[in-house]
Amino acid sequence: MPSTVTTTSARPVPDTAKPVARKEFPKEAEPPSMGRDAHDFFWASTEEPHRTRRKAIIKAHPKKVTKLCGTEPLTKYVVFGVVSLQITCAYLLRNTSILSWPFLLTAYVIGATANQNLFLAIHEISHNLAFKSPLLNRWFAIFANLPIGIPYSAAFRPYHLTHHKSLGVDGLDTDLPTAVEALFLDSILGKAFFCTFQILFYALRPMMVYQLPVTPIHLCNVFVQVIFDLAMFHFVGGKAIMYFLISSFLAGSLHPCAGHFIAEHYVFEKTAPGTIDPKTEAPLPETYSYYGALNLLTYNVGLHNEHHDFPAVPWTRLPALHEMAREFYADLPRHDSWVGVIWQFIWDKEVSLWCRVKRKEGGRLVGGASGWKEEELGANEAKGVPIPGVK
Repeated sequence: MPSTVTTTSARPVPDTAKPVARKEFPKEAEPPSMGRDAHDFFWASTEEPHRTRRKAIIKAHPKKVTKLCGTEPLTKYVVFGVVSLQITCAYLLRNTSILSWPFLLTAYVIGATANQNLFLAIHEISHNLAFKSPLLNRWFAIFANLPIGIPYSAAFRPYHLTHHKSLGVDGLDTDLPTAVEALFLDSILGKAFFCTFQILFYALRPMMVYQLPVTPIHLCNVFVQVIFDLAMFHFVGGKAIMYFLISSFLAGSLHPCAGHFIAEHYVFEKTAPGTIDPKTEAPLPETYSYYGALNLLTYNVGLHNEHHDFPAVPWTRLPALHEMAREFYADLPRHDSWVGVIWQFIWDKEVSLWCRVKRKEGGRLVGGASGWKEEELGANEAKGVPIPGVK
């Protein structure tokens, strides 16, 4: 795979959050600014492309972009419907053998699709796009978490927002695979294993990279989930809990909707990242979009360039953003099929866990505040109130 990376000067952003324990990297080991071998990531010194393109789009369509930002009331109704669907399925399967075809087929076709939808509902809610109140969004994410079976919504939010603020930054962006993962899974069987169990990698990796302080909302997430699981076990039975857990596992395994995990930021282009877009002067490619039918089940997460450019635009208005700024998105790399993404990722020898863009510097950590100050921080950012020292 070609590996030339065009670079410009880095623009590090200071971190104003409370320090947390995270992996340290040797200062003397500077990443290469151009090129990579077969067992290394794409190292870039360019600013992440979304900030650059965001400024260009705002300059071209200042008033239109502002109108697209804000909450989407439809989100809460979809979440209520999907949570109800999963509880109903768990109840109907209460006397069905876990290893039977009706149980497993329902868990794969309905359960995994529904829980993937809830994963992405929590993703949407983490950007404060369901309610105007940040605290209401936190509580609603806990509700959306219920059929997933394991409490994770409170921890997901700061890790995910750091992914946005620190795209590709080694030691901050927990969406990035580690060198250990890339090395040991650098084979067809290794990549197949990763695709089958990737939900576990996404669940465990963040805690291995750096740890968040425990806040009241984390404790509430755990408490509510445990109470719900115990209630389901008492009134419906243990098979209901297994249905939730198996659905969650399959949602992040070899399932069509799970293709978005790999499709979003792995480099599939045969030309190297760092190519400069003449319209925006942003390096390409680093994020891929998908405009297919599965977006109907996944809160338009396939429009991933659009989402990273404007995280304050809710899922229902991302297509309008794409149409409004079509000249900025028409030539960006995209995927036509999430199933095809999984297939190519496993079988293409030139695509592996090494195919991610990484940076040594830049970005900032979100979620270092203790207590409820994190909610205040989120509220200020949602309103556009600048945080001292952060650009």
